Amino acid sequence: MRTAAILPVKRFALAKQRLGASVADPLRLRLARAMVADVLLALARTEGIERTIVVTRERSVARSAREQGATVLDDTTESGQSAAAGVGVRLALAEGIERVLCVPGDCPALDPAELEALLALDADEGHAPGGRVVIVPDRHATGTNGLLLSPPDAIAPSFGPGSCERHRALALAAGIDARLACPPSLLLDVDTGADLAALRERLGRLGAQAPCTRSVLAEGARAEVFTLPTPA
Repeated sequence: MRTAAILPVKRFALAKQRLGASVADPLRLRLARAMVADVLLALARTEGIERTIVVTRERSVARSAREQGATVLDDTTESGQSAAAGVGVRLALAEGIERVLCVPGDCPALDPAELEALLALDADEGHAPGGRVVIVPDRHATGTNGLLLSPPDAIAPSFGPGSCERHRALALAAGIDARLACPPSLLLDVDTGADLAALRERLGRLGAQAPCTRSVLAEGARAEVFTLPTPA
C-alpha cells in the first residue's frame, strides 16, 4: 500500500511557547529544530513510508527536508497543524497515495521499527469498507500524536486539545472503522517542561535514538539552563 508521512512544522519562532518557563529562548529554538530533524530521520528510515511530505514556512526545515528527499510544501496560511496536514493530504491524493500517516515534529524518540509494525498491522487487517482510521493518542490519552488515514481523506485531521476523542467521533460519523494504537515512541510529544523531563528520562533508557535532540539536551544540562519538573 502506497503510504506517505505528513509532517506539519511551525516556524520555530512560533513554536514551543509553553516551554519558555523551562528552556531559555535560544535553546528552545534549537531544541525545536533538533526534534524535527530526528523525526525526519526516523521517517526516512521507515521502509513502509514511500515519501515524506513536509508542510512548513520554516526555511531551515524546508532545506534539510529536501536534502533528505522529502517533498516540501509552503504552509502559506499558517492556520495550524490541522490545516497544514490537510495541505499534505491533498497532495497525497493527487499523486495516488493510498494511505497517510500524520505525525508531529516534536516526537524525537520516534522508532522506525514501531512505525513499521504500525503500518504492517494496519495492512494485515485488510480492506475496511469506507476506509480506516488509526489514532495514536498522546501520553495523556487526550491529544493525537499520530493519525493513520486510509484513504488519505477518510476524515479531516482535527488536532488540538481533545483531538483523540474528536477523531474517533469524526470516524464514527463518517461510518469509518476507527481504532487506537499505542506505539510507545509516538506517545511522547514535547509541549511543556514536564513533557521534556519525561523525554529526558525515556532517552536515558534508549540506545542511540534522537541524536540531534540528545545533543541539545546535553548542552542545556551542561549550561544548567533547564528548569525541569519531575516526569509525570
